[in-house]
Amino acid sequence: MEIKLGTASALEQRAWSLPDVRNITQNRLVLHLFFWTVYVTFFGLLYGSYIDDYYNAFMVELVELPFKMALVYFNMYYLLPRYLLEKRYLEFFVYLLLLMVAIGALMQFVLLPFLIHPLFCPTTCTEDNLTVFRFIKNIVNINYVVAITAVIALLKNWYSHQKAAQNLTQDKLEAELKLLKAQIHPHFLFNTLNSLYSLTLKKADNAPEVVLKLSSLMDYMLYDANAAKVPLEKELDYIKNYIALERIRYGARVDVQFTESGSIAGNQIAPLILLPFVENAFKHGVSTETKNAWIRIDVKLTGDKLVLLVENCKCGEKASNNTRDLASGIGLKNLQRRLELLYEDQYVLEVEDEPDSYAARLELTLS
Repeated sequence: MEIKLGTASALEQRAWSLPDVRNITQNRLVLHLFFWTVYVTFFGLLYGSYIDDYYNAFMVELVELPFKMALVYFNMYYLLPRYLLEKRYLEFFVYLLLLMVAIGALMQFVLLPFLIHPLFCPTTCTEDNLTVFRFIKNIVNINYVVAITAVIALLKNWYSHQKAAQNLTQDKLEAELKLLKAQIHPHFLFNTLNSLYSLTLKKADNAPEVVLKLSSLMDYMLYDANAAKVPLEKELDYIKNYIALERIRYGARVDVQFTESGSIAGNQIAPLILLPFVENAFKHGVSTETKNAWIRIDVKLTGDKLVLLVENCKCGEKASNNTRDLASGIGLKNLQRRLELLYEDQYVLEVEDEPDSYAARLELTLS
């Protein structure tokens, strides 16, 4: 699932993307004209072939058309939303039947003998045209167009509700993802500023280098990370800069090994999705170590399959307890939710918590 994020709010983006109301009205008018043209043409040809008189058949359809249209639109825009969609089924069918009887009677006993037959087909006006059987037949004929248009209206209403529900779900996911993504920034910044504070207290010579690297990382988070996807090599460069920053902080106390293999170029990934693994390895795994601490980070790409393995040592009771609490930390909780939103059914996350080490393995399908 891909969710596009930007600097503008969802409301602003939607306002810019709203279609022109005039275009909607014009398109709807064209569609309605097209429907009625097809309707008159179809039944004109059908009845024309039956009585072998296409002119009279088409003229009858045109004369009856305004009455059928009045019934159809009254049903679509009043009876359906007011009664059927409100589950007042009995009232709907009673009112619709009464209207169909009234329109049928008007066409059968007024239009037919006083307008249609005198003007268009005087020789075919016989007594059987005014019988009850013919009246019921005309009611059935009216029912065709009412049924067709009612089905179209109900399908359109169903589609609108489905679309609205889908948009609401999408908006909720987008808002949640933005919130989760925003939480990464202060979490990371808090940890890094703590490191910088420690260096400044010691008046370390490499404090300016830390500031420079932090500036580079913040530039990535503020600009590149706003995209839905970023090049994988950029994401890995970001992690390498983060590791370099931590190496400055820990110095020789921690042995950090980073390896990558496979075709990295040309692949894309959601930004800041890999950082929590590395960040937690430093924060929970080696932050309390004084010597012999180690972290192993391996990135392997095979086709569109990315495998990230992050391992760190656990030495001492405090470090061990911190690592056991890793799953409840902000970073991994955040990460798991983002993976569910962005890579649903496309990732596997495995954790191994051993007495002396901790390992997290992420297998991710990038396509």
